[in-house]
Amino acid sequence: MLEVRGLTKRYTTVTAIDDVSFAVKPYEVLGYLGPNGSGKSTTVNIITGLLEPTRGEVLFEGRSIQAQLIDYKRRLGYVPESPHLYPYLTGREYLQLVGRLRGMARRTLDSKIDDLLQLFSLGSSRHSPIASYSKGMRQKILISAALLHNPDILVFDEPLSGLDVASALVFRNLVKTLAREGKIILYSSHVLEVVEKVCTHVMILRKGRVAANDSVEGLRNLMQMPSLEDIFSELVLDQDIETTANAIVDVMKHP
Repeated sequence: MLEVRGLTKRYTTVTAIDDVSFAVKPYEVLGYLGPNGSGKSTTVNIITGLLEPTRGEVLFEGRSIQAQLIDYKRRLGYVPESPHLYPYLTGREYLQLVGRLRGMARRTLDSKIDDLLQLFSLGSSRHSPIASYSKGMRQKILISAALLHNPDILVFDEPLSGLDVASALVFRNLVKTLAREGKIILYSSHVLEVVEKVCTHVMILRKGRVAANDSVEGLRNLMQMPSLEDIFSELVLDQDIETTANAIVDVMKHP
């Protein structure tokens, strides 16, 4: 189990997250939601070991990740929202680099790379530099890199970015399959309809604090609302959506 206890992160006068707690068990997919500036990225950076909290801790299998950071990262797969790839490496070379850094045996690594590139429809581009790849192709490389070592924990931050419809459908089914395999999955996204379809549980952040944390069905019953979009709007948005949209159009029309 991955457990977050009382996470708080402060930057001088700004509190990014304040006393955030939740848990994700094997076989669960937690949808992590919130508007821009709500603290999602800060939480993800702490969970992936890239940032230390001001207060609180992240536990994996009952132990603080800070006490076992190297071992913890070996068991973690991460697709970041803002990736940094090596543009002059080919897709295959990049995955080889990631696999070797993770200590994978060459024969196993090469076989997995070839299979993943083929399954993600990148086989014909495996020897082309990443600089020539489209955004969607780069995203597939990032997803492949996260899956390569068969991690126990997967953190997906806007994983559908740039993917075409067919690839997005494959990925949605992949997330469900990974959950059935017992993986612990944190899925951070702004695409509410996808979160509603792939996640077993949802946590919503508002201004750095937890606004809701329950199963998708539990939230629907609690809020007496049919969709996650309605729930999100009720809990998080300060302005009326329709009024704001009409006001924007009025500004456009103003001579």
